[in-house]
Amino acid sequence: MPPTAEPTARKGPEQRVTKQRLAVSAALDELDDFVSTQELHRRLHETGNAVSLATTYRILQSMSEDGLVDVLRNGEGEAVYRRCDAPHHHHHLLCRSCGRAVEIEAPAVEKWAARIAEEHGYTEVAHTVEIYGLCPACTAGAAG
Repeated sequence: MPPTAEPTARKGPEQRVTKQRLAVSAALDELDDFVSTQELHRRLHETGNAVSLATTYRILQSMSEDGLVDVLRNGEGEAVYRRCDAPHHHHHLLCRSCGRAVEIEAPAVEKWAARIAEEHGYTEVAHTVEIYGLCPACTAGAAG
């Protein structure tokens, strides 16, 4: 019987499916919020997956380029990653305290970005918008 990929083995264009890539993919599938490369590497080792830090970086970068994960910069400027459910362009509302993320649609931002690009003659424009604040749980915790 031919081998089959597990459900967590999402594969981007022309990427080899390795044991390390499967481990990183499975670890991302278990997380709800964004995670740094070092935190993901720590989690991989805690679960017995021997993936080097350098390989973890390379796999996450490759997955980001293939559109399999979202990447953004946290408050400290560190790249953080998350598997996102939205198959289309979207933005994030992020908690500065706990890291909780909410995917948001922002049609007004999309129209604004397109208008600004057109006014200046730019084509093939891309953008990201991340909104930082405190989530309701962290706000309540800070007040109490």
